[in-house]
Amino acid sequence: MVALPHQTTVLRPGTPEYAKELRYAWRVCSVTSLGLVLIGINASTLNVALPAVVRHFGADAFASSWILLSYLLVNTATLVFFGRVADLLGRREVYLIGFALFTICSLLAGLSPGVAFLIAMRALQALGAAMILANGTVIITDAFPPDRLSQGMGVYIGTLSVAQLAGPTLGGLIADAAGWQWVFWGNVPAGVIALVWGWRTLRRVPTGPRTPVDATGNLIVFAALSAVLVALSEAGSRGLSSPVVIAGGLVFLVLVPLLVVVERRASHPVLDLRLFGERMLTFANLASFCTALSRSALVLLVALYFQTARGLDAFSAALGVLPVPIGMALASPIAGALGRRISPYVLSVGGCVLNFAGLLSLLLSTGTATPYWIIAMGLFLAGCGNGMFLTGNTTQVMSALPPGSLGVVNGFRLMIMNVGIVLSVATTLSVLTSALSPALRDLVYAGTLSRLSPAAVDQLMSGFQRTYLVLALVALGGVVTALCARPRR
Repeated sequence: MVALPHQTTVLRPGTPEYAKELRYAWRVCSVTSLGLVLIGINASTLNVALPAVVRHFGADAFASSWILLSYLLVNTATLVFFGRVADLLGRREVYLIGFALFTICSLLAGLSPGVAFLIAMRALQALGAAMILANGTVIITDAFPPDRLSQGMGVYIGTLSVAQLAGPTLGGLIADAAGWQWVFWGNVPAGVIALVWGWRTLRRVPTGPRTPVDATGNLIVFAALSAVLVALSEAGSRGLSSPVVIAGGLVFLVLVPLLVVVERRASHPVLDLRLFGERMLTFANLASFCTALSRSALVLLVALYFQTARGLDAFSAALGVLPVPIGMALASPIAGALGRRISPYVLSVGGCVLNFAGLLSLLLSTGTATPYWIIAMGLFLAGCGNGMFLTGNTTQVMSALPPGSLGVVNGFRLMIMNVGIVLSVATTLSVLTSALSPALRDLVYAGTLSRLSPAAVDQLMSGFQRTYLVLALVALGGVVTALCARPRR
């Protein structure tokens, strides 16, 4: 017998009522999957098309990195906030508003007159994406019967893999053929379709009690992340002794303990640390952080490698990174299907091991003359590992929670993962370019360094080796923390 979270009755598998609810659950999965596809394609296309955007605006290294970081920062800092808002105002309503905001900002981003306006639109885009991400997993968990949740989660996570599969190719093709603006304008028709389908499909559900939103906690989270991102993005260009880097690091170190004190005293904290007193949840979220930190900048890193070190165009570079999303697209639904026979814990650990093996392979084979099949093998292993881990880890965490805490805890889970994503991009770009002069660093973002001199490329290759080493060590940390997340019998 199965009790659906949004129902008070218990449904038996095989009954007409169970079949009806299962059909609704798969329609819900199609809505949430559209949201994940929209966000995934938006991120992965820009990772490949970034050099074209940089060349169009003549942006320097700092502005170039913040085209990516502004989105990641705002998205990460507001995920828990919109999880709480959805509990109060209605998950369906906040989810659909997110679609509308994301679509409008995509249209305006393509019309950007300058790089500052583009960065601002990316930040507003991130608010819409946070509304979608903070609620998609909870909507899936509420809709599916517990015995089918791993299947629904596997398809849901698998759609992200499909988006990441199509995104790089589309980004390279669009940048070369239609112009970088269409990287953003392509979101508009997809966003309209997702908004209409979500409006027709999702049920209205009762809202929770009207409790105050932790505005102070949200502001501290935003300020702390901003400080550490500024420090990381400046460390590569100005060195660790730069006043900006030191100030950013000090602000971060002061705000983190302040956040803990404020959250313990808040009546409804944005980061409810009490929910993570259980060992399994703590280590599962740490594993998610480590894996996101090792995974998230991989497509960007390899796309820059092909364009900067090997002199390929954006479309050829996009084809080169495809083993990562192919691996994720294959592994996610397979892991979801296996979830009915294999525990999510085993899937999580296995995914972390594959991810580490892929990054270790890339570290050991770094070079401008490395045969592509060796690079592709490392990328494919990392992709498979991440697809398996995301399905297993998400199912493990969400299945362990009572329905009343799904919104806040899922927002916290996503925020922890997104902090890893933000730090992955900032750390990767900083480590990669740390040995280069400011002029050469600008050429890396523009994808034109290979035209300058072999000596400059050799300097950059040492940066790639250091970056792969850092990512591999973080992935190893993911293996250790995933092992520690074994649930109690």
